Amino acid sequence: MMTLRALRLLESADVVVFDRLVSEDILAMAPADARMIPVGKAPKCHLATQDRINEILHEEAAKGFRVARLKGGDPMIFGRGSEEAAYLRERGVPVEYVPGITAAQGASCSTGVPLTHRGLATGVQYVTGHRQADKVLDLDWKRLANPDTTLVVYMGVANIGQIAMGLMTENLPGSTPVMAVGKATTTEERRLVSRLDKIASDVRTAELEAPTLFIIGKVVTLYADMPLAAIQQDILQVGTHA
Repeated sequence: MMTLRALRLLESADVVVFDRLVSEDILAMAPADARMIPVGKAPKCHLATQDRINEILHEEAAKGFRVARLKGGDPMIFGRGSEEAAYLRERGVPVEYVPGITAAQGASCSTGVPLTHRGLATGVQYVTGHRQADKVLDLDWKRLANPDTTLVVYMGVANIGQIAMGLMTENLPGSTPVMAVGKATTTEERRLVSRLDKIASDVRTAELEAPTLFIIGKVVTLYADMPLAAIQQDILQVGTHA
């Protein structure tokens, strides 16, 4: 899932600086002679710090190379694209943004669960479930606990229990449906349907790991329109996946 413009620019790159969530299929679209620089980040395991990534981008561009900064998802949604661009522009390096497919939209389409739906959700909120340097997750729970909107939580698998508790403290019902989607849109996608007061324990039982996205809200009930056997099979696969 990428735009034609992103593909054209990738195919013309001299250097590709890429994240760990970019698939091998997409990396294979880069020119054979392009230099590939991995800078992926996993929880508590960074190939390069953000400061070093900024430096790499500047160093390669300063050599006159056409640099493609390849991110998983959209660079403007929890992707630090604007931070990197600001660093480069301060040093006289021109930057162009190319839209990507953010995980929320990808997971919504792959599962068939809409982010908005007439009568169920009049809006959608995106939030990160992880803070830089493991800082306290101090979110505006009152604003997020809106039963008439869909809440999408990125990078929240480690803190989903705290997130659920914060929302329920602000009176979002524990019965609110939740869908967890691991590795959305890939061949390894895993789905777990639960509810707010059980999602933390269900995620632990299923051993879901990052990257996992959470869709919280009444729209998840639309996934239940699938045959019950199909839903049970999805949960079974999650629980027994090696």
